[in-house]
Amino acid sequence: MPTEPPSPGWVFPDVSVPPEAGGPEDLVGAGADLEPGTLLAAYRHGLFPMPGSPGGGAMLWWSPVERGVLPLDGLRVSRSLRQSVRRMEVRVDTAFDEVVAACADPRRAGAWIDAGIVEAYARLHALGWAHSVEAWQDGALVGGLYGVAVGGLFAGESMFHRVRDASKVALVALVDLLRDDYADRRVLDVQWATEHLASLGVVTVPRPSYLAMLARAADVPLPRAFT
Repeated sequence: MPTEPPSPGWVFPDVSVPPEAGGPEDLVGAGADLEPGTLLAAYRHGLFPMPGSPGGGAMLWWSPVERGVLPLDGLRVSRSLRQSVRRMEVRVDTAFDEVVAACADPRRAGAWIDAGIVEAYARLHALGWAHSVEAWQDGALVGGLYGVAVGGLFAGESMFHRVRDASKVALVALVDLLRDDYADRRVLDVQWATEHLASLGVVTVPRPSYLAMLARAADVPLPRAFT
């Protein structure tokens, strides 16, 4: 089971207040640190971090007004993706550092993962909170994703692929891992719903609805694969 780190000394903003009533927009704060206790408290409050700039600066904390989530019964799997699933092997937590490094590759369009993020999530992984789902082919890591599992929440952080469909294969596997007796209370969070993610079944929910989903997921046990 994961090891609970010390609680942070930071006060998180109240994101339950909608913007039209004076609450924050997507960006809700800046600063703090990336200690394990800080990160876990943030996820439990509906927040996640992203660096303010590639060269450093204050860490930015986000809680989208319209949150991207993937309903576990809403994943769209095409015929070609099903064929890719059959061609690849899926593993969990056998190459976490390699997955994060591939996601952090600065040559990728929109690269945002810096050294501080890499180090912070490595610490979370060592404590049992951060996980990778990996796609392998012919003995090589060809795609995967990583994120944080807290109770019934899986907060997806990033994914990558080196061959066609490999990141999608990892996503299919993740959804299968989350489809257990508690599936109706689990939350698969993808932060924002991009056009690509929407094509896979991701939808947006208003922040109050997301926070309600998060509360329902709080006391759900971790999936067996992550314990």
